[in-house]
Amino acid sequence: MAKVPESRRVGRVAVNKLRSLLEHHGHIVQEIDGVNDHGEDLYVTFVHAGLRTDASVAVQVKGGASHRTRRGYRVPVGQHAENWRNSNVPVLCAVHDPQPDTLFWANATRQLRRAQAQRKTLKSVVLSRESVLNDDTVDDFVRRARRYVELEREGLGRWADMAGVEFGETDIVKPFENEYGEPMVFWQRKGIPLATLLHHDLDWEPVPISEDTLRFGPLFPSVGGVILNDAEAHWLTACFKASAWWRRPEND
Repeated sequence: MAKVPESRRVGRVAVNKLRSLLEHHGHIVQEIDGVNDHGEDLYVTFVHAGLRTDASVAVQVKGGASHRTRRGYRVPVGQHAENWRNSNVPVLCAVHDPQPDTLFWANATRQLRRAQAQRKTLKSVVLSRESVLNDDTVDDFVRRARRYVELEREGLGRWADMAGVEFGETDIVKPFENEYGEPMVFWQRKGIPLATLLHHDLDWEPVPISEDTLRFGPLFPSVGGVILNDAEAHWLTACFKASAWWRRPEND
C-alpha cells in the first residue's frame, strides 16, 4: 500500500482550520485544487452583514512546527516572489501551529513590496506571534484585509507598501509620476501640521514636509532638503494649497 506523507496530513489540517474559521464567520472560501496550486491554496471573498463584498484575497497556507522560528513563523517565498508582489489579488500567508493549535497570518504582497523598495531579496514571509487569527481577531483581520483591497483598487496600496506605512481612511493621498517615470506620493493626515513626502529616489522613506520649506531657486526647487524638478515642485504647491484646510487643528 502507498504511504501517505505526513506533510500532506499537516498541510490539510492547516487548510481546513483556516477554511473552517472563515466559513464559520460567514465568508466565502474557495479551495484551489492541487493541480492548479501554484503558490495559493485558497481564495477568500469577504461577506459583511450577510452580503457579499467586492473584496477578495488569495491565501498560501502552511502547517506544522517546521515553520516556527524563535520570534514567530516563516513561509518560504521560493519562486513566488514576483507573482505574490504583483498579483491583482493580494496574497496573504497563514501558518497553523499544531502546538498550541493556533493560526497566524501576514500580508505577503506587502512584505515583498517593502523589500523591493529597500533593494532586498525576501526569502521568507515573516509572521509575528502577535498576528493570531482566531474567533476573537477575525473581524480585525477582515477589516484590515478589506482596507488593503480598497487601497489597491484606488492605486495607493503599492505606495503604502513600498514605504511601509498605513494610509488612514480620512488621509489625503496624492500620487504623482515625473517625466522619468519615477513615482512619489503626497500624504496629509487630518489635523497634522506637516505633510509627508514618499519618494522613489529616497527609497520610499517618509520625509516630513511643509509648505514653508518649499523653495523654487535659485538653482533648483527643493522641499525640506529634498531636491525637486520644476514639475514636482509645482505639483507639491498644488497639493499644499488643496490640503491646507485638512492641516487645521481638529478642534478649530
